[in-house]
Amino acid sequence: MRKIIAALALLVSFWSCQAQETEFSKKTLETKFKDKDNKEIKFSQILDKYKGKTIFIEVWASWCPDCIKGMPFVKELHEVYGSDVIFLNLSCDKTYESWLSGIEKHQVKGEHYLIPDGMKGKFGKSIKLDWIPRYMIIDKNGKIALYKATESTDPKIEETLNK
Repeated sequence: MRKIIAALALLVSFWSCQAQETEFSKKTLETKFKDKDNKEIKFSQILDKYKGKTIFIEVWASWCPDCIKGMPFVKELHEVYGSDVIFLNLSCDKTYESWLSGIEKHQVKGEHYLIPDGMKGKFGKSIKLDWIPRYMIIDKNGKIALYKATESTDPKIEETLNK
């Protein structure tokens, strides 16, 4: 019994102590997205546009119930931090049209880009995307300050934005 408890404790500590990523891989940065004009843009180019700013990233989709459920709190964050933080919305919608429709329907504020190959594609795999919504925060120095939050009410989001 002691061995089982020790093994469980070790397993829990392993999961809770995994190192947080602080920068994106080259593969991630080279991933191509679509902008609202349906033109391709690399993730690195998107980040370069907002260099020197704090960036709140939301990976979402208009068909995702958990994403929609979290939107009111994200809108509150936008109201509180909107003048100091760029809100970058990366959508996993399946089509360009459904993505644009979802932005309008849910009145999603911020900057918008479509991940053309969805959750399971190149970008999703490179950031170990296993659930949406996914929230990330990039600090003013371009480092990842928060790598993974899956609930808009996660206290780590506001703690990180307040730093």
